[in-house]
This record gives sequence, structure tokens and C-alpha cells, in this order.
Amino acid sequence: MNFIEAIIQYEFLQKALITSVMVGIICGVIGCFIILRGMALMGDAISHAVLPGVAISYMLGINFFFGAVFTGVLTAIGIGFVSQNSRLKNDTAIGILFTSAFAAGIILITFMKSSTDLYHILFGNVLAVRPSDMWVTLAIGILVIAGVYFFYKELLVTSFDATMAQAYGLSTRVIHYLLMTLLTMVTVASLQTVGIVLVVAMLITPAATAYLLTDRLWVMIYLAAGFGTIASVVGLYYSFMYNLPSGATIVLTSTILFVAVFLFSPKHGFVRKLIKSRKRASIAS
Repeated sequence: MNFIEAIIQYEFLQKALITSVMVGIICGVIGCFIILRGMALMGDAISHAVLPGVAISYMLGINFFFGAVFTGVLTAIGIGFVSQNSRLKNDTAIGILFTSAFAAGIILITFMKSSTDLYHILFGNVLAVRPSDMWVTLAIGILVIAGVYFFYKELLVTSFDATMAQAYGLSTRVIHYLLMTLLTMVTVASLQTVGIVLVVAMLITPAATAYLLTDRLWVMIYLAAGFGTIASVVGLYYSFMYNLPSGATIVLTSTILFVAVFLFSPKHGFVRKLIKSRKRASIAS
């Protein structure tokens, strides 16, 4: 049975495909701002910081969305507080708080006595996505896209020149925490698909691939969403056809796309730069 026939026949695969595409799009969109702000490490921090919230939610029998968003935003606030009120730099504060939150989450999950749940949370299993997870992902996707659409100018200015943004009267701190909230929501939406460990790759890699192809933010956003979608669909295909881990396959597909663009990008590709440098060397000689 080929992949198309399987999608038509199996409902679980339809839900997996829809959820994967939604995650690829929203990760690509938010990842653009994470890349431009040099906040890749913050993306890693938030993705790990949601783990204790997920564990507490499972223990209380509520949707993990609420606990994960709470602990993710709380960690982002804590990182800002520590870095602003001590001699420690931002990356040091991130390293301390996200590792401690992640460790606390692992300890809480051990009380659940279910290594299967821990494996799915850490590495994802999109082929086992439930209808409720799909609808939560859709709701998060709508909120994230709407947030970027309505605050696009503010995000644009604060991403490229925070000093100019302050001169215009924009609160860079409010915009920062708005972005952290959206980032946390995207992380939560990605748990079932790629898991906590790999979500940072889906946040960074499609956006980084798009960044090598354009100098315009709106184009970068569309390209990143497109690369995220392609990686999700192709990764899901290989995951289903060859019985591979879905999250790892999606991330590896995204990395292959990045390598191709890194080598052959028309403006910033390694091969193009190599050809230019050789032409200059031959002219000089």
C-alpha cells in the first residue's frame, strides 16, 4: 500500500498529516523571529521548561496545554529576572533555569511510572495523535498566526533595532514576553509531533533555511512555513513507510533541506561563494 492510499484509508494517518503540517507552519513562522533575535538558546530553554508543566497536567488529569504554557512563560520570566538583577549574562541564566526545569519535569514524570509517556513527550509520536491534540494544535496555530499578523510591525522593528523601537515608544519588554508566550504555545503544539528534545530543531532549521534565501522578513516567513511543511510531509512519509520515529525523521528531513540550501543558495550558498573566490583568485593571478 502506498502512502496516498494509506492516508485515504486510515484516519490516524490523516490526523497525523494535518497535525504535522500545522506544526511545520507555526514552527517556521515563530522560528523566523527567534533566528533574527539571536534567541535560539531561548527556544531550547522554553522547549525543555514545559516538561514539568506537562507532568503536572497529567497528574491532575487536565489538558497538558495549560500546565506547559504556565511553566514555559514562568521560566521565560525567571530568565529575564535573573539576568536583569544579577551579574549573570542571559545565556548563563538560560542554562541554569531550563536545565533545572527539565530535571524537575523528569523527576515528576517518574512518579507517573510510565516510561512510554516520557518517551512520547520527549521524542513525539505523531502517528498516535488524538483528535483533541489535533484541535489544540489548530487553535494554537490560529492564535500564533493572528499574533504575528496583528503585531507584525512591532515584532519587525524590535527584532532589527530595539533602540529605534524604544524611540518610537514601543515597549520592547512587552513584545519580548508576547513572543515568549507564542513560542511556548508553539512548543506545546509540537510535543506530539516531534517532542520536547527535537522541537528546537523545527523552530530553528526551517527559519535558518529561509534566512539563507532572502533578505525580506515577510518572504522569510512564507519560505520558513513552506520548508516546515515540506519537512513534515516528507518526514511523515518516511516515518510511516519504513517504521521510523516520526519526530526524528521530520527533523532529519528539515536538516537535509537546510544543507541543500546552504550549499546551493543563489545568494549565500557555499558553492556560489567557492566559485566566486576561485574566479577572483584566477583573475588576480
